[in-house]
Amino acid sequence: MAERTVVMDAQAVSRAVTRISFEILERNRGAEDLCLIGIQAGGAGLARRIAARIEEIEGRRVDCGALDITLYRDDIAAPAGYAESTCIDFAIDGKRVVLIDDVIYTGRSVRAAIDAIMSRGRPQNIQLAILVDRGHRELPIRADFIGKNLPTSKEERVEVLADGGPEDCVAIVKGEARYTADEHKEGTTV
Repeated sequence: MAERTVVMDAQAVSRAVTRISFEILERNRGAEDLCLIGIQAGGAGLARRIAARIEEIEGRRVDCGALDITLYRDDIAAPAGYAESTCIDFAIDGKRVVLIDDVIYTGRSVRAAIDAIMSRGRPQNIQLAILVDRGHRELPIRADFIGKNLPTSKEERVEVLADGGPEDCVAIVKGEARYTADEHKEGTTV
């Protein structure tokens, strides 16, 4: 039987989104030449939330897109007939790109996302914003902005619901079988 422990409720998730938004603006001295790119699926929704919060704070809209990294993964293969679902309708050349995801674990999703971004242009820099850092890196990747450090065991999963509703939460799940390599996807339920 699975044991599920909520570690962040909707209010804590909202505070983390606000804090990350302010930290992004502080580090970048505002929103000029800034764009946000969320990793599909969990990071895309967070990117939209952070973009909306930055617009509230700064009074100006920042470009925001969603990045499908499936074709850039080194640990899983895209299924036959796969169609990429990236939605980035702005140029990234010379921009300060903030890459956003809900959970960082091994770092492989972030590495794939960096490869995908670099295939689209040459940004001024790439920064990383993560709602939950659960540790266990396999690659030397570190987030610039973190909502919560959440040490976990490899036998646990982190579930994130952060679409802006009252049910938003982050939970640790123990006691369920791990995903196989084909099912594994860093983020929403890792």
